[in-house]
Amino acid sequence: MLELNQMINEQISLVMFAAVMIILILLIMQIVQGSKLRRMRRKYEAMMGGNGIEDLESLLIDLKNQSERLDEEQREHKTLIEAAQNKLRGMKSKVAVKRYNAFGERGSDLSFSIAIIDDGSNGVVLTSLHNRENSYIYAKPLENGSSQYPLSPEEKEVIAQAQQQI
Repeated sequence: MLELNQMINEQISLVMFAAVMIILILLIMQIVQGSKLRRMRRKYEAMMGGNGIEDLESLLIDLKNQSERLDEEQREHKTLIEAAQNKLRGMKSKVAVKRYNAFGERGSDLSFSIAIIDDGSNGVVLTSLHNRENSYIYAKPLENGSSQYPLSPEEKEVIAQAQQQI
């Protein structure tokens, strides 16, 4: 047993030196990790600072809720835009006018036809026939570019002009 004690006493200085070195290495690693952690905390606080949110999880939840609200509003806006586009298609926005002399060589171009139609060629054609004594105005409803009443060549021409508009 004496030999064992003597061998331990000879090696104790090496064991102590190794233990001190390991402790120093661990201490240095702890200091490095502490500085990295402080740097990361400063960055986190700079990112989260000033917006009243205490942690990243609540920030992400708020962003998700905002995204869902924006998606819902976008769907509502899309529905409103589609309704407005459908309403615009039904508006009478294509207008064409043709002036002409309805009674041959007597008089000037005081007669006219006006076509007012929408994108589906639905609307009305108004015709005014003028002579020396009187003026007559006729209105003919249009559905898909045709009318249940007979159309004159001038009325057909003005309807075609209106249909060609973009």
